[in-house]
Parts: sequence; structure tokens; C-alpha cells
Amino acid sequence: MQKVSFDLTSEFVELNQLLKLVGLCDSGGAGKVMVDSGVVKVDGKKELRKTAKIRAGQVVSVADIRITVVAPA
Repeated sequence: MQKVSFDLTSEFVELNQLLKLVGLCDSGGAGKVMVDSGVVKVDGKKELRKTAKIRAGQVVSVADIRITVVAPA
């Protein structure tokens, strides 16, 4: 399993934007398609809200990739 850490620069990041920012897709629109397809999990549960607010401490999983969201320093 590949682990990725994402440093949050604000209170939250929208799920589709997070997928773009870590390089799993080319655009926010492509991120929305990924979420729509049902392959994205947040904290172990399938997430279908494309713009779900992802906050520090949450873990987003896509296939064998785990993205841990960390609070700004």
C-alpha cells in the first residue's frame, strides 16, 4: 500500500480537489468522476459527495493508496 501525506493549508480541502492536488487525477472534474465511480473511501467508508470537506486527521483511500491529511504547522 502506498501512503501519501497531504499538508492542509486551510481548515479543509474538498475531496475532488484533494485527489487532484496529490496527483491521482488531472483536474477537479476528473476527481468528481473518481468519487462518482465509488472507488474513494474516507475514514474507511465509501464517500460519494464530490466536495466533501476533508479535514486534518482524516484518511482518504483510493485502491491501494492512503492519503493522510495533516494539520498546518
